[in-house]
Amino acid sequence: MTFENLNLIEPILKALKTEGYSNPTPIQAKSIPLILQERDLLGCAQTGTGKTAAFSIPILQLLHGQQSTEGRGKRPIKSLILTPTRELALQIGESMESYGKHTGLKSTVIFGGVPQRKQTDALRAGVDILIATPGRLLDLMSQKYVDLQHLQIFVLDEADRMLDMGFVNDVKKVLKVLPEKKQSLFFSATMAPEIMKLADTILVDPAKVEVTPVSSTANTIKQAVYYVKGPDKRKLLLHLLNNEEMESVLVFTRTKRGADRVARDIAKAGVTAEAIHGDKAQNARVRALNNFKARKTRVLVATDIAARGIDVDDLSHVVNYELPNEPETYVHRIGRTGRAGASGIALSFCTADETPYLASIQKLISKNVPVVDNHPYPLTAKDFAEAASTIKEQKQKGGRGGRGRGGNRSAGSGNSGRSTSANSNRPAGGPRNGGGNRSNGNRSHSNASKANA
Repeated sequence: MTFENLNLIEPILKALKTEGYSNPTPIQAKSIPLILQERDLLGCAQTGTGKTAAFSIPILQLLHGQQSTEGRGKRPIKSLILTPTRELALQIGESMESYGKHTGLKSTVIFGGVPQRKQTDALRAGVDILIATPGRLLDLMSQKYVDLQHLQIFVLDEADRMLDMGFVNDVKKVLKVLPEKKQSLFFSATMAPEIMKLADTILVDPAKVEVTPVSSTANTIKQAVYYVKGPDKRKLLLHLLNNEEMESVLVFTRTKRGADRVARDIAKAGVTAEAIHGDKAQNARVRALNNFKARKTRVLVATDIAARGIDVDDLSHVVNYELPNEPETYVHRIGRTGRAGASGIALSFCTADETPYLASIQKLISKNVPVVDNHPYPLTAKDFAEAASTIKEQKQKGGRGGRGRGGNRSAGSGNSGRSTSANSNRPAGGPRNGGGNRSNGNRSHSNASKANA
């Protein structure tokens, strides 16, 4: 299937051709016709599947068809796209500009953390499509800069992250002022009960589209895990960065302070690196992301929330410096590479006490992540034994400890194969996961193709 098969108008097809797009992704092929029919839509798709274009393209087409019937004067806001992070808002704004460059429609992005003057000037001039984060939107609504009474299309994007970040009350405040008659589009990477409850308050008889469940990882992404002590993670990362094929690397940490520390350590070693997280000034975040996209910066270190919306061409590697305690987050993280059918590489560092997290991840994705044994900073049997003892004590005390979802059970342990000399020191139910898929040093990722966004 091509975009021509979706009955798109020539101005949009021309823009897509300029961007090098010819074939829609599954979420685009399924969603665009339904949205063009002016149906409400409930879409479930993980990061990297192309859902921004899935709603941006049909919105542009629907609004473009109205322009000839409109009189002159200030443009009323006809579409609102609500999204949780500044980075994602900017990405959507860039997409709208790219796909709509020949339509004559105007869009703008508003978000907090920066002076509002430039944003309010754009609103005064009139825009057709408004992309906003919840806090700044409510602020400018209270100042009477935003009028939504003429709204026709509402999009709630990354709904699961909205809830994670505590924006649900802000979303409800926005919903109260929207016109009752409108087309609503709801996108989320997961569909937990609380997400469905929110969707039910927004959508009317929606069409439902589900593509690539969150439990799956793209086959084009080569995954590997390195068992390593916490203090040795920095040295292991620098060792891996000696591989020149790691051209563009997105590193994930759990905390903002951790992101700053890792970026600082990498930079001291002579590798260009910057950190991006919620405590950074907006200008600094935009600059860091632009430097990374332009390949001025080789390594970008990010927290999970800040990374939502990072869309980088040819991202060769994702590195989980720290494994997430929620296995779905792992899928989101590594989905930053291997996008839209391209290939990519995801490497994870795992300490002995992080093995429950790895077990939960492997259970979710229904596969064992291959283990790289041959590296300079391997764990010992003593490390695993001490970690197992600590986890056991914490469980007996009723604490969660370092346990991820799925507990201390090994995913797929019955299929991990017999112990070999390379993994015989590992405790059962922990690092033997993937033992039958061992890789040898940097060869586990040196020959993989680079990712394409």
